[in-house]
Amino acid sequence: MDDAEFDRRLAAGEFLEWAWVHAHRYGTLRSEVERVLAGGESVVLEIDVQGGLAVRSVMPDAVLVFVEPPSMAELERRLRGRGTESEEQVSLRLENARSEMERAAEYDVRIVNDDLERACSELQEVIHTYEMDGGPSQDVRDQARD
Repeated sequence: MDDAEFDRRLAAGEFLEWAWVHAHRYGTLRSEVERVLAGGESVVLEIDVQGGLAVRSVMPDAVLVFVEPPSMAELERRLRGRGTESEEQVSLRLENARSEMERAAEYDVRIVNDDLERACSELQEVIHTYEMDGGPSQDVRDQARD
């Protein structure tokens, strides 16, 4: 959506969360999340740390999963290897990643993305545990940490 539409929806309180990330605004429409949840399905949001914590403030039972690189050096290698961003953008992303990593402990589950297949399997297991328990609860978050 364009800036005017984003501003209108923001003023109307239509976002579950929104944030400036890497010099751009991103947001999740509350109506879309509620629509999927009303259909009995789980919702997985791929959002930054501030967005995740904003969701937690509105939906305290949300299970937050922090996917992290095996190291900052590996993250830098991956970012540079993509060749899609300027040096300034890479530096900004690395700076943001450092501050986000400092907040990882505020999440319920941490998954190290050192092997894509294993990381995906771990995420599927967290979702399965969550769904098999019948919904969000502190117990599910505790199980996911183990």
